[in-house]
Amino acid sequence: MKKINFIYFLFALATLQSCTGDLDVVAEDPRVLSSEKLFTTPLGYKQALAGVYGNLSLTGTGDAGSSFLQGIDAGTSQFGRCMWYLQSLTTDEAVWTYENDEGVAELQRNTWTAANPILLGMFSRTMAEVALANDFLRQSTPELLSSRGINATADVAEINFYRNEVRVLRAFAYYNMMDLFGKAPFITENDKLNFKGPQYNRQQLFTFIEKELNEVIPNLKAARTNEYGRLDKAMAQMILAKMYLNAEVYIGTPKYAECMTKCTEVIGGGYSLKTNYLDNFNANNNTSSELIFTLQSDGIKTQNYGATTVIINGQVGSIESNGAEFGVGGFGGALRMRRQLVEKFDGSQFDTDTRKTYAAGTRPIDIAELTNAGQGYILRKYSNKTSAGIAGVNSTFVDTDFPLFRLADAYLMYAEAQMRKDGATNSNTSANASVQSLNYINALRERANNGSAVANVTQAQVNLNFIIDERARELHWEGHRRQDLIRFNKYGGGNYNWAWKGNVANGTSFASNLNVFPIPSSSISSNPNLTQNTGY
Repeated sequence: MKKINFIYFLFALATLQSCTGDLDVVAEDPRVLSSEKLFTTPLGYKQALAGVYGNLSLTGTGDAGSSFLQGIDAGTSQFGRCMWYLQSLTTDEAVWTYENDEGVAELQRNTWTAANPILLGMFSRTMAEVALANDFLRQSTPELLSSRGINATADVAEINFYRNEVRVLRAFAYYNMMDLFGKAPFITENDKLNFKGPQYNRQQLFTFIEKELNEVIPNLKAARTNEYGRLDKAMAQMILAKMYLNAEVYIGTPKYAECMTKCTEVIGGGYSLKTNYLDNFNANNNTSSELIFTLQSDGIKTQNYGATTVIINGQVGSIESNGAEFGVGGFGGALRMRRQLVEKFDGSQFDTDTRKTYAAGTRPIDIAELTNAGQGYILRKYSNKTSAGIAGVNSTFVDTDFPLFRLADAYLMYAEAQMRKDGATNSNTSANASVQSLNYINALRERANNGSAVANVTQAQVNLNFIIDERARELHWEGHRRQDLIRFNKYGGGNYNWAWKGNVANGTSFASNLNVFPIPSSSISSNPNLTQNTGY
């Protein structure tokens, strides 16, 4: 088993209890400490920090069905699962067989409304992260540390690292709100409890997140120097790079030069490509030199129906019954690939590409009926086995961490930003940058072909259409696709159709205003337990 730094997640309830103006929670576990007891030692602060991190992977303090959020199913409110559903199931990447699962049918058919429970889960879990972060910051001021007898220089310095990491986690929460919902209730540690925050739009959120991250980056630990599971400078730089790449969508202003700068900082930070592509997605991927920030998973310590547990069990085919291949029992054909993702690997140049992990077998490529588990190809990208072939400790709940950010994405973001800024990879006005873009693309292609340059491309072959397809090949099922399609104007409307887009088997257009998910209606009125959190 790997080390899990947020094993003390139950202490997070103490912080949430102390900020009921941000969110109402269930607190029945007798092991939960009060704030007065928790925040008395440096260890207590680290345990509270673990709660802020743990909210991204766990749902509650009990078994996989536990949740500290009222009125929401635990699985439906797990951060990684909700994020993956919204970014992947709503696109050309995947379909989910069991449409009786609440909210899934509407998401993958692009017919969701504000009543969708998965939207409520994402909204609530993300704002819970804001609440946790705010209370940690309230409880860790210099004045409170001193009044509690925490004065040792080393202890104060370490808690200040915690504070800066928590500010990044809060900024990441608001980044997700900005990306998915286009707005958010805005609450900080400086607001009084029970404060109903104002609604911030994308411009306001963008400004806050940018300022916050730029302030804390100099005070974060250098890339790859923090303990595994905690963030470093590269995590904050990746959030900024993502924001700058999508700035035209968010605020109507291009920031491609800024994106290139942040990507360069990430790339120069000490992370390196893992030699074997698939080692980024297996049960010991915590050892990968490429993963910048992950959602941690352990089959014993963090049992929940989160992203990698759902994905890996979902990969098991109903026809193939190949759970042993991935070290799990499987859900029997829950997840399948849409035709359009499969077609990204058409052509002999991908014959030896290790990113092409599916095999056709006897399966039809087309999915005529979404609930037919035998239609559509299955993916073999993620695994609950280590690189040495050893299965995880549990055959349902996996040991595989979900890669939120990894170095390969920074390579592709740099190349795209450079092309959007300069017009092409062979621009005479930016020769060095265009060469660097091509080098990054080909580094990924060589890695995918076991070090061979057989599939390398030239500058003449690379344009923006190539880039979005290459992002699909490199980053599929990693929770980026919806954001990418919106940025390329291929999501809403009819510029690009995929199977079951707009609830039509062959795909059709749907309204461009669905590029932003509606704030879930139950979080505003019908669920009183969340009303104060929303600020509406």
